[in-house]
Amino acid sequence: MAATDRVGGSGPAPPTVTCTVGPAWVLPTPPLRFLRTQLRPGLETPSLRVRSTKSLGQARPPSLDMAPDTCCCAPAALQRRLPILAWLPGYSLHWLRMDFIAGLSVGLTVIPQALAYAEVAGLPPQYGLYSAFMGCFVYFFLGTSRDVTLGPTAIMSLLVSFYTFREPAYALLLAFLSGCIQLAMGLLRLGFLLDFVSCPVINGFTSAAAVTIGFGQIKNLLGLRNIPRQFFLQLYHTLVHIGDTRVGDAVLGLACMALLLLLKLMGKRMPPPHPETPCGVRFSRGLVWTVTTASQNNYRIDANQELLAIGLTNVLGSFVSSYPVTGSFGRTAVNAQSGVCTPAGGLVTGALVLLSLDYLTSLFYYIPKSALAAVIIMAVAPLFDVKIFRTLWRIKRLDLLPLFGTFLLSFWEVQYGILAGTLVSLLILLHSAARPRTQVSDGQILVLQPASGLHFPAIDALREAVMTRALEVSPPRHAVLECTHVSNIDYTVVVGLAELLEDFQKQGVALAFVGLQVPVLRTLLAADLKGFQYFTTLEEAEKFLQQEPGTQAHNIPEDSVPEHRASLLKPQSGP
Repeated sequence: MAATDRVGGSGPAPPTVTCTVGPAWVLPTPPLRFLRTQLRPGLETPSLRVRSTKSLGQARPPSLDMAPDTCCCAPAALQRRLPILAWLPGYSLHWLRMDFIAGLSVGLTVIPQALAYAEVAGLPPQYGLYSAFMGCFVYFFLGTSRDVTLGPTAIMSLLVSFYTFREPAYALLLAFLSGCIQLAMGLLRLGFLLDFVSCPVINGFTSAAAVTIGFGQIKNLLGLRNIPRQFFLQLYHTLVHIGDTRVGDAVLGLACMALLLLLKLMGKRMPPPHPETPCGVRFSRGLVWTVTTASQNNYRIDANQELLAIGLTNVLGSFVSSYPVTGSFGRTAVNAQSGVCTPAGGLVTGALVLLSLDYLTSLFYYIPKSALAAVIIMAVAPLFDVKIFRTLWRIKRLDLLPLFGTFLLSFWEVQYGILAGTLVSLLILLHSAARPRTQVSDGQILVLQPASGLHFPAIDALREAVMTRALEVSPPRHAVLECTHVSNIDYTVVVGLAELLEDFQKQGVALAFVGLQVPVLRTLLAADLKGFQYFTTLEEAEKFLQQEPGTQAHNIPEDSVPEHRASLLKPQSGP
């Protein structure tokens, strides 16, 4: 079986790259020039994506994802919606063994975590397990990553607790409604909206959630009663009633935390299991790895497909008493470190959860709350990122604004924290677009170069900068606008440039344009601006403005423009 991708749009087709599905990546060697221009390291373009589904069970390349290519043919489109079709035909016994070990490790992790997270959500413990198995089966068919596991998480449980009022019926309705919204977003391909949530916002939210969830379990760890759920009231009442601590609960909870910390330290000292390690040794090490912190796996996944998978999980899960679920950081790391090869590992996890529901439900009543509190505290502690504050202070201090805004407001209401941080990030983004940096070279002729794009909020600032330095001085002087970094302009920018050209003409000086990209040049020529002059290089513009002979501006009609330039200015027929 072979899959072929064509690179490029109109014009001569470049050499074809063929990826042969097999035990390794087999690529016929294209011309060296093509490799240099199309296969640059670290660059992935929509027109060229080379993957091998067989390599899922090999040495786990760090950035390989399982999302099949988008193609016009029906089989490829079906594989994009059902990624299982890409890897299931080549499934092997070796993959089965590795998936079984990983699924078992994740299953042994999710059972105590699900019971504990149900407490965070304000629901009976069994609802955590009701929420832990549906994602395993749905992601088996729809998942685009081998590592990701869906199920109850600490942060999602915290959000659920704000809206369900400890009523399971509200939690099930919330799962159904949120799943419908996620399905609609996936079908409408709105996954790009997630790109507007910046890393400082995510770090601020997760750090605040870790503090909120962890401190919310102090009452259970110490055996305190009648403590409100709101964070600030909880903080006050916990400190007031600290003398009512029940010694037995405190000793049991602290002992569980010490044991979990010991296992975590053992996991850091133990190297990850090698793919060729015997199953028994891999399984014993996997038990220790289940308490390690989350790690980043450098995955590229299809956000829209993930929305479909999570949305369908929540919709179907609502019919089996599940509250809303999402991807788990910690269990995803456990899955990856256990050597999982495909999403089939989730089948083992789901089966283990179902078995525990069948045979262990009657024992959940006897689980001490202090033990569950210890599990929760140790699970959310790694979410508090201490290094991010120092890193942002060193790299870009402005990013501390959305970080602190999200972090502080999340203690009031976590959803308000996310909203505030996202709004601050968007304001920073809009400010950079409205007030782009402009490099200015003063001399006999003023040269201004916008350091980024030129959009309608920025035209007034640019016009003010040009007029202040060129027209409001005595005597007025010529100016050159270097537009190398301007890739497109809108109507408002055209109007502003027309007014600027008119101001220059009134003062008896000229404004020239240099480095115009073809879309920008086409727009300005179509606007038929009076006094519009453009040059290929800055030297040509300066010679013309200094009235040196032998230089002519390109302000002549389009039919007299050189043939190669006129061909570029004609409207494109393709998209």
